[in-house]
Amino acid sequence: MRLFVALDITDEIRSRIQRFVEGVSGFAPDARWVSPESLHLTLKFIGEKPEQSVEEVKTALLSISSGPLEIAFRGHGFFPGPKHGRVFWIGVEAGPQLPALAAAIDNALAPLKIPKETHAFSPHITLARTGAPTKRKQVGSLNSGFGRLQEKLSAFSSPEFGSMTAREFFLYESKLSGKGPRYVKLASFELA
Repeated sequence: MRLFVALDITDEIRSRIQRFVEGVSGFAPDARWVSPESLHLTLKFIGEKPEQSVEEVKTALLSISSGPLEIAFRGHGFFPGPKHGRVFWIGVEAGPQLPALAAAIDNALAPLKIPKETHAFSPHITLARTGAPTKRKQVGSLNSGFGRLQEKLSAFSSPEFGSMTAREFFLYESKLSGKGPRYVKLASFELA
């Protein structure tokens, strides 16, 4: 089973992001766009685990202690950077409680031989991915995966998608298929 831990987003924010994507996706037609129902804020990617380990993961996540989180969604960007963008994302702003929650999850899962993160937590919501550019489609050119999208976005102000209070997080299974991944909630954990 392919597992990860994430926060869900409200339907209102999901709808605003969906309208934004509908307006800009035509500028990167070769990108793989995330379906609206799959939008989430990843806290920890666990990876492939045998089905029998799910109960251990759930038990470890029950030990997490954190209160509700205030989160705002605004802006956008590209990973690893604008000139070499392969992932297009929406920005997430929150206080120090959000990275603290991600670190607590990382620490709680470490005894299960789930490797700890090596990079700093960078909260975002992935909207689209594109492959590495070929020699014919040079990085940063308007013909590369996100080149035209970047050009169009530079003419607009930074979008605002709203804010929410997260009161729980989830353990998800990612089921891969030819139509893209489908995410199934396996368990929820209250942030109280």
